[in-house]
Amino acid sequence: VGDSSVLTCPLKGNITMLIWKTSPKVGGPCSLIYRADMNMTERTNCSDNINWTFRPGLAPALEIRQVGIAQEGNYTCGIFSPEGIFCTTYRLTVLAPPRPSLYCDEQGSPVCEAAAGKPPAQLSWVPESNCTAEEKGHDNGTVTVLSRFTASNTSVTNMTNVTTCKVSHPAGNWSESIVC
Repeated sequence: VGDSSVLTCPLKGNITMLIWKTSPKVGGPCSLIYRADMNMTERTNCSDNINWTFRPGLAPALEIRQVGIAQEGNYTCGIFSPEGIFCTTYRLTVLAPPRPSLYCDEQGSPVCEAAAGKPPAQLSWVPESNCTAEEKGHDNGTVTVLSRFTASNTSVTNMTNVTTCKVSHPAGNWSESIVC
């Protein structure tokens, strides 16, 4: 989320026509068409953050600036040339890094939260805890994961009162310690 993504279309011979079609999960389809014989471009239902880079000698590419979860979906490039029609399809998956936090609840127990991540984050404790993570899905496809630290018998005997929450996610990992 928030980064740019560039999808390239393999260059095959002399291009007579190039078409990019998008089918995002949210919103309607978009198409970008280039006709070499007329040196004409056409754009239909595309948001301002979707554009293409088309330079002689380089593979045509579609750039999505400031990618959001709404752009997740299929992106297909079709190249028409005297050698034939060549298609490439991409499946764009958007990762949303969670917003991690660690705090003490009213009972003095550590609580770890990874808010609005996609996919859901994995939470773990040091020392180990007998905990179950609660997940809450949001309308935009992200998930908040919450875990309360519960000391086990072995961790109580070795307890230093310092508890560490570890958040694991494909977009990055995070770790923080707290004393409650």
